[in-house]
Amino acid sequence: QTNNKQRTSLDLSGAPQQTIINNAAANVSSSKHLSSARASITLATDDKPMFPGFSAQWTDKLHFIDPTLYGTIPVYRVLDYGGKIINSSEDPKLDQSKVVEIYHCMTLLNSMDRILYECQRQGRISFYMTHYGEEATAVGSAAAINPDDLVFAQYRETGVLMWRGYTLDQFINQCFGNCEDEGKGRMMPIHYGSKANNFVTISSPLTVQLPQAVGAAYSFKMAKNGRCVITYFGEGAASEGDAHAAFNFASTLDCPVLRNNGYAISTPSHEQYRGDGIAAHGPAYGMTTIRVDGNDIFAVYNATKAAREFAVKENRPVLIEALTYSITKVRKSLERCEKRLKPDWREMFYDVYEKMPDHLMNQMKMMEEHLEKYAEHYPKNYGKKNSTLV
Repeated sequence: QTNNKQRTSLDLSGAPQQTIINNAAANVSSSKHLSSARASITLATDDKPMFPGFSAQWTDKLHFIDPTLYGTIPVYRVLDYGGKIINSSEDPKLDQSKVVEIYHCMTLLNSMDRILYECQRQGRISFYMTHYGEEATAVGSAAAINPDDLVFAQYRETGVLMWRGYTLDQFINQCFGNCEDEGKGRMMPIHYGSKANNFVTISSPLTVQLPQAVGAAYSFKMAKNGRCVITYFGEGAASEGDAHAAFNFASTLDCPVLRNNGYAISTPSHEQYRGDGIAAHGPAYGMTTIRVDGNDIFAVYNATKAAREFAVKENRPVLIEALTYSITKVRKSLERCEKRLKPDWREMFYDVYEKMPDHLMNQMKMMEEHLEKYAEHYPKNYGKKNSTLV
């Protein structure tokens, strides 16, 4: 290229438009080298963008992508609100014995939740989280994967472990942290783990299980053992940086991992993200994605079963967004708090000292002036004294 035997003309975007090569074979000692040299030369005669990693077309129109103009990802379901199958072709056709087993597991989980939650409220155990409303998401997905598939869970997937044969005695021993607990009482209640059931011990910090799951899936891919990894996380976890790192690793390394997403504990979804939910992240990272009704046991089963088959066969990740609603007393308490009237903002100044010091008086005055000047940016009557607002 330095001897002017190859010349390249560039347009303003920097993309090569035409390459002319003279006597290219002069620098090649054999036909084998000549073939490799020709293969390394990319001609841009079709006038397409040639940036590494992209396959797109040029445009001469200034146009920004507005996400509000694109349709949302549909929600897959099998059952209607009356519990009847909508499309017979989507019927998983499970044996009656298996359907009864699934139902038994869901109701048993519900009963255990009630007893252990009451134990926590009575002070018998230090901590507990119920799974009301999320039974179908956990049990339905667990029934669709193989027993030797590895599970990385968060804290509302007890149904997965129960489906795999973890006994009531084992659950209660862990929650009480007694001498029969496999973890020797070192973990908080509901932080289950079982090597025999291929269930990795739950961690309290959000999202730590996602990068771990990708690493495990990558090892399965290298071993070619036909196993996959499924990891569960909520939308709160999806807002953490580890989630996006895991998405990227899973996509670029082509790992057989399933991701089943639920919902955050307390933060409203509109404060967690903008756009079309968590499912929209999947295509952006190059992941096959589906959104399902998390309260539809057959929809969850079908989606997870198909996703597992795809992940193992293609060695690629799949994102499943299961839309559900956690029916817990914690959520109900939070909803009641949101409806309560908020106290006068001046309480934060009055409530500190019996006699307000000068610097707090000055700050309160500055706050009043600020609210008066920028009233349009605050709720109605927010600056008025003794006002109570929703």
